Amino acid sequence: MKKVKPHILPAVRSMKDLEKLIKTDYTSCVLLDMHVGHVKSIIELLNKHHVGFYLHVDLIKGMSHDEFACEYLIQTYKPKGIISTKTKVINKAKSLGTTTVFRVFILDSQALQRSIQLIKRVEPDLVEVLPGIATKAINIINKETQTDVIAGGLINEVEEVDLAIENGARYITTSARTLW
Repeated sequence: MKKVKPHILPAVRSMKDLEKLIKTDYTSCVLLDMHVGHVKSIIELLNKHHVGFYLHVDLIKGMSHDEFACEYLIQTYKPKGIISTKTKVINKAKSLGTTTVFRVFILDSQALQRSIQLIKRVEPDLVEVLPGIATKAINIINKETQTDVIAGGLINEVEEVDLAIENGARYITTSARTLW
């Protein structure tokens, strides 16, 4: 078994990722890019191996990306948390007592300010900042919102993990299996 690296949340995008994950000591992961027809079997496998999961509602193909889908997923599969870019989905997950991860894309200064306003309004448990190499944005969001930050996207080097953590990220999501 591969040892867990602190702060890493493996991001599972494929069956190969899933096969690798269950051979590690990780107890949590993020599920991305799934087909609605595969959700049940993937989650059954994770449960069998005692791996909790954060489910990215927006990235389930074949399912609506709204608060009703969120409610169904929470009630049916009991994820550790819900990830979404949609405030209605985050609010629904919060109302159901599930950990929330609000995903924001920081493309420029305006997107950063808009994201900070939304984070303050929605008050998610965590915010995932993409790209995760945007350490300046991670630092600012962490300070201005007092919300724990997950850095995700374009992180595939140990130095990038370290830099994100140094700038205030609590976790790193990455599909780069070499970092798991």
